[in-house]
Amino acid sequence: MTSATKRKIGFSLGILVVLLGGALGVFLLKRQELLTYALQQVKAKVERRYPVALTLGPARFTDLNTVRIDGMSLVPQAQPADTLLRARLMTVSLSVRSLFAGRPVFSNLEISDARLTARKTAGSDNFSFLYKKKGAKPEVPRDTTQGTNYGLLANQLLEAGFDNVPGQADFRNFLVTYDSPRHRARITMPRLAIEDGDISGQLTAVVDSVENKVGVQGHIEPGDYALNAEVFGLDRRPVTLPYVLRRYGARVQFDTLRFSLADKELNDNELTVRGTASAANFIVNHPKLSDRDVRFPRGGIDFVARLGQAFAALDKGTKVTLNRMEFFPVVSIRKLPLDQRVVSREGNGLRNRRETLAGLQVKADILSAETAANTFFAALPQGMFNTLEGMQGQGTLTYKMHFALDMNQLDSLQFNSGLSPKNFRITRFGRENLNKLNEEFLYTAYNDKGDSIKTFAVGASNPEFVSYNEVSPYLKAAIMTAEDPRFLTHRGFMEKAFVKSAIQNIKEKRFARGGSTISMQLVKNVFLTRQKTVTRKIEEALIVWLLENTRLVPKERMLEVYLNIIEWGPKIYGATEAARFYFSKQPAELSLSESLYLASIVPRPKYYQRSFNQYGEMRSSARYFHRLIADLMVRKGLIGSNDRESLTYSLSFPGRAHSSIFRAVRPDTTRTVLAADSAQFEPLNLIDLLGGQAPDEGVNTNVEPPAEEPKPKP
Repeated sequence: MTSATKRKIGFSLGILVVLLGGALGVFLLKRQELLTYALQQVKAKVERRYPVALTLGPARFTDLNTVRIDGMSLVPQAQPADTLLRARLMTVSLSVRSLFAGRPVFSNLEISDARLTARKTAGSDNFSFLYKKKGAKPEVPRDTTQGTNYGLLANQLLEAGFDNVPGQADFRNFLVTYDSPRHRARITMPRLAIEDGDISGQLTAVVDSVENKVGVQGHIEPGDYALNAEVFGLDRRPVTLPYVLRRYGARVQFDTLRFSLADKELNDNELTVRGTASAANFIVNHPKLSDRDVRFPRGGIDFVARLGQAFAALDKGTKVTLNRMEFFPVVSIRKLPLDQRVVSREGNGLRNRRETLAGLQVKADILSAETAANTFFAALPQGMFNTLEGMQGQGTLTYKMHFALDMNQLDSLQFNSGLSPKNFRITRFGRENLNKLNEEFLYTAYNDKGDSIKTFAVGASNPEFVSYNEVSPYLKAAIMTAEDPRFLTHRGFMEKAFVKSAIQNIKEKRFARGGSTISMQLVKNVFLTRQKTVTRKIEEALIVWLLENTRLVPKERMLEVYLNIIEWGPKIYGATEAARFYFSKQPAELSLSESLYLASIVPRPKYYQRSFNQYGEMRSSARYFHRLIADLMVRKGLIGSNDRESLTYSLSFPGRAHSSIFRAVRPDTTRTVLAADSAQFEPLNLIDLLGGQAPDEGVNTNVEPPAEEPKPKP
């Protein structure tokens, strides 16, 4: 090649380089202008959609398609001094082709050193615009007559959440804070990444002084409103729910929580959501629930949830799994329009007081699959059925429950619950040998504080023990009539009496009345603690069911044990001590009147002296009890009409109880004492006949001790 040719080639290459350099310079200059324009478009789009001011710092390309933005802030227009989001650095990927085409496409968002500051006061906040469209009317109007439409509200929140999830994102050193009059939260995220819908990250959350170190992973498809997520505790520490702890005083925690949302469907302002949720090592602790942790090793739910105007429901198709036991609940909760009624309180000096009734209606039907006995016992939550832990059996069990409550019509309460056995039998007892009721055993009596009072043998080795046949028929009949009139025929429960008790307790907002049968009282005293917790009551019901439905202990033996262990006064336990303490008799020698008196004090034995006034006369309320129970005993054929006619209200107490019942008073010679005739007294409404039901349904003797009657004037 000649030198001239070489010069020509060099010259041509130089021109090409100059042209390419010039073109590159024009491209870079134009690209920067287009970037500035694109970011202005982004700013305008955001501010059109939301009532905010978006400020972006200097932006430049760091390579062919990576853009660096030095600083960003998002400020609500209504609160210009309150920045919602601030970031020191942002980087995004920008398609150059889309940029020159006038339709810029951003991806791979990275935000470093960002802070999201959410605040709420009594009248405003700086974040609700995220799910409220600018200039539009509220999508979920408040209706004080019909209530909030939870379907529209949930749909609005779901769409706002999914629509604002980026396809690609990487958050580093992200701090989220929330302050309101009732709650404070601080969430620190070293890193949270979203890549092709895959989510991964770690965070430390301090909410209402409860700290959790949490890992998050999962997958999200924003366009399909689909989500699979897993939340788990780091450093082998469980995750504790903060709001429940502060609001209800309950500690709720788990090791791992998995949640999935399959789809949502909005029709006629009702939202249907389908998905699953499960937890590993789920623990609940609350003093009213149990005195220890209640632990569910494995549990989950496949849910079909429906939300609408003032209601929420779990529809058919929902399945709850507890270990390997499956339940199929159908539940609905509806807030009814508030009702008002005028309540007369003239006796307390108040007249025509208007009372607003709680508008709440709850319905629930739960059915379990037919479950093998050992699977059933293994599914029982740990810490809830301590007496039965380790129990095994053969056959199958099926659980069914129906519940319906209208807070505006409490008397309409419906509740029934039960296990249906099939070829069921117990093959091994748990921690407690339920068969010990058939044998002699040691019984420890406790006071209400849980302190032991005395321990004694329930059996022939105890000289105070009295067999079933050695107890006066009057006492046995009076006890069963007053406490459990269907004891000899029921299977441990009287559902109607339980429902009546529940209605009264709800009305009075306290445990005003019990619904326990003799079987339940026996189980409570022999196998369980004195603590009044929900789990103890459930455990009591299951033990009673096992005893009664397997016929493990004959009814006569159950009543025999009951009569030998129940409290009848201060440190007075059993029929023998009671007969001697009050009447200096043996249990077999008790008369009808004496038996009725002993039956009357069983619910509150510490108030045994309250049946009499300071003159030693039986109060009118006590006479009413004696007449009522005696009449029921006649109707049931437990005593004859002659026994009823010979009933007396004048009792003598030659035993040690005499001094505390008959207190010394100065004789009043001016006062005339009439014969003890019930006609002279206006009966006090202390005994609940359960709405005029048949006598077999039982009466309520769990009433407050009657007040002392005033000394009559001369």
